[in-house]
Amino acid sequence: MKLDPVSLRLFISVIEEGTITAAAKREHIAAAAVSKRLSELEELLDSKLLTRTNKGITPTTAGISLLYMARSALNNLNEIVVQMRDYSHGRRGSVHVLANISAITQFMPGLIKSFMDLYPLINVALEEKESLGITKAVAENRADIGIFTRMPHGADIEVFPFRKDRLTLLVPNGHPLADRKIIKFTDTLDYEYVALRSGTHLNFQLIKAANDIGRSLKIRMEVSTYDALCLMVQAGVGIGIMPEESVGIYKMDGARTVVLDEEWALRELTLCVRSREGLSMAAGLFLEHLMGE
Repeated sequence: MKLDPVSLRLFISVIEEGTITAAAKREHIAAAAVSKRLSELEELLDSKLLTRTNKGITPTTAGISLLYMARSALNNLNEIVVQMRDYSHGRRGSVHVLANISAITQFMPGLIKSFMDLYPLINVALEEKESLGITKAVAENRADIGIFTRMPHGADIEVFPFRKDRLTLLVPNGHPLADRKIIKFTDTLDYEYVALRSGTHLNFQLIKAANDIGRSLKIRMEVSTYDALCLMVQAGVGIGIMPEESVGIYKMDGARTVVLDEEWALRELTLCVRSREGLSMAAGLFLEHLMGE
């Protein structure tokens, strides 16, 4: 005989009810079967667990110890069932999300918070990555969901609309362009830039926009984050371009924004998955949340 949950449950019932007859009635099983289980349990554990008298059954010291351990073991088994059912219904799980810096700074904090309020047992792992790296990682199944700025990618993925953002020019106070309210991109190219690092979509976008009009972008410094870009612009290192909504996150006493009058300044952010049908329940729920479904 091996130790099993049924024997432990019957053992607990006998102690709680005080007699084998009462425990058998409670568990809807023959009294003889309960008695046999108890005897086998004592034999398996090589311990006297119960004292039988004409007043009923009481546990021995060993029986009391087993009582606590049995209740704990059965509770853990029940918790396994509950947790696994949570997984099957999508209430429990994990989601690995890759997003570019624009999506993270502008949209993800509020969306993740509202999702976790709805599904507190689902863990969301958010990792910042450049747009091309996102599409490649999702296609290779190294992440569940990606969020990137729409661009040619060539990856075998499914894409869905997410949000739009608008780029704006950021200039230090006292800069020759600081008094402008609206500006064309070409009018900024005589000045040195602080730009996001090579490999990011924004870096690529600005260099392409300059090349398309036969000019070049004078990059004085590259940074990895928008907060670093803001700090460098405020310090007077150069001018910069970043999403308008992201600017509001940072304290900008030393700089101001100028409207960028270009069609390409309005951008689309896109969701991607390798296969929507292949998503786990938890990842599918998060995708629906991001899409507002």
